[in-house]
Amino acid sequence: MIIETSSRMENGMKQLLTGNEAIARGAWEAGLEHAAAYPGTPSTEILENLAEYPEIYAEWAPNEKVAMESAIGASMAGVRSMASMKHVGVNVAADPLMTFAYMGVNGGAVIVTADEPGMFSSQNEQDNRNYAKFGKFPMMEPADSQECYDMIKAAFDLSEEQNAIFMIRMVTRVCHGKTYVETGERVERTIKEWTPDPLKFIALPAHARMLRVKLEDREKALKEVSEKSPFNFIEWGNESTESNGKKIGVIASGPSYWYAKETFSDLYGDEVSYLKLGFTNPLPTDMMKNFCEKMDLVYVIEEDDPYIQEAVERLGLVDTEVHGKDVFPPYGEMTPDVLRKSLTGESLPLVEYDKEMIIKRPPTLCAGCPHRGLFYRLGKRKDIMISGDIGCYTLGAGAPYNAINSCVCMGASISLGHGAQMTFNRAGVNRRVVTVLGDSTFFHSGINSLMNTVYNGSNTINVILDNRITGMTGHQQNPGTGFTVKGEPTNMINIETLVRAIGIKHVKVVDPNDLAAVDRAFDEFMELDEPSVIITRWPCVLKKFSDADLAEFPGLFQTKDVVSQDTCVGCKACLRTGCPALIYNDKEGKVSIRETDCVGCDVCAQVCPVSAITKADGSAPKFNKYK
Repeated sequence: MIIETSSRMENGMKQLLTGNEAIARGAWEAGLEHAAAYPGTPSTEILENLAEYPEIYAEWAPNEKVAMESAIGASMAGVRSMASMKHVGVNVAADPLMTFAYMGVNGGAVIVTADEPGMFSSQNEQDNRNYAKFGKFPMMEPADSQECYDMIKAAFDLSEEQNAIFMIRMVTRVCHGKTYVETGERVERTIKEWTPDPLKFIALPAHARMLRVKLEDREKALKEVSEKSPFNFIEWGNESTESNGKKIGVIASGPSYWYAKETFSDLYGDEVSYLKLGFTNPLPTDMMKNFCEKMDLVYVIEEDDPYIQEAVERLGLVDTEVHGKDVFPPYGEMTPDVLRKSLTGESLPLVEYDKEMIIKRPPTLCAGCPHRGLFYRLGKRKDIMISGDIGCYTLGAGAPYNAINSCVCMGASISLGHGAQMTFNRAGVNRRVVTVLGDSTFFHSGINSLMNTVYNGSNTINVILDNRITGMTGHQQNPGTGFTVKGEPTNMINIETLVRAIGIKHVKVVDPNDLAAVDRAFDEFMELDEPSVIITRWPCVLKKFSDADLAEFPGLFQTKDVVSQDTCVGCKACLRTGCPALIYNDKEGKVSIRETDCVGCDVCAQVCPVSAITKADGSAPKFNKYK
């Protein structure tokens, strides 16, 4: 098979890297100085790896908009900068991003978006390639870790050469999959001089109108770059044979290229030709047209939207049959099994396994999770609407708690709850709204929502679950933890002080493991006709505890709980707390506690009607029996 492309970089050290690790490595070698991000799967490890390089200033920002603006400021000041985030984070960062696309850069600037075809840990499946087209800025799509490394380096060079912010569009499999990468060494860059340039960097309407004209010229220049880019290349199939009398071509981007090669090679051997697209905004339409005109049948394979397919359909092809989302699914990953089934109706043979060995278990809160006590009690309240948010606590929506009624996006719980509460109040409906979100989510955008609640005066009860860390994405620091991404001590923002400062008069801080305390707080605030905040403060059970944690929470390492088999009556009341450390023995009709999982939170002990659950050392549980 003949490959039309430029050669890879010169041989260097080979490393087995994930795409996220390769992005970090390539950015470091490219002379990156400033990196900002907000954690979000599957992008989180990019900044975590960048933080390991002493030459790079790295920071967790409160949200993606702030991260983007921090990177923009660093670029203006003259260094290479980058912001990284998951796909929905670009929605938050879009405001500064779209205007910065007009301005251009000083130091090279890159935004990395990690999209989620298949929605493994996301609430939607948007295709952020549309942002590049919408904002008229250049974009690349890596298919493996080597391309992540190569593209991020090229993006910084081209950003400065073309005076444009670059987008790197990743997807989950590329972010987390590992391939070998040939790496090099860091190239140190001198800081570019900053000089005032009002016409470029002050987006007044009069200035923006001139920048808009320049944006068109920039896009034309980038089109020429795309046509010649080594990241767009053709692999010609064996011309001596044809498939079913037709010359078949495949156009693919990202990991869909590898999925397509595996599938089409298996079905048609080496007869198929491939146009692999890596520089995908602007698209190399001349290259695409020349390729398609040599084919009788072209399949466009891409994940999410028909972004490339629509461009192919606009080429005005006469003698080439084109198929894309009319054959392949409009959503999800384009894995070999999906492609094969779309083309032939047959799936790949399944690997045989013993079904009895596979235990189906829905996601659940960890044993000892500080959110359990709150949701156990909250789910039993009547005549309330519970507005949830993004994080571990979203699991409160499932059984046995059933304690969340909505979940839209980061920070929406408070403002959504405010809107619902105002509606109930105006309609004379006797229903209170409780909003729930975590500490990192509160800092992300919940603050603004709470200010709206105070300003417009609804009487929601707002619960901030302060588990002292950003939990679901893997324990990243945030403004309330007291540490930076590099582990350095820093100013810690006190949530209680903050919410009082913005006008909340009624605030209670409770230990969420204390069920009676949780109930007392809700009972008191249910009677109020103004907004209130309950802060549930207890660290994530999986957190690496700091000295400050140990000082603030002296009961962290409590004696484990045990069940007296003589006393247990098998009523299963404790199981309704949803703790995975609790085990019911059908044969004996008794409950026991898995010692390796228990952390002695005592939630189960408080609900046992016969006091069968005590401490392993014989002492009484920390909290009084719940009634």
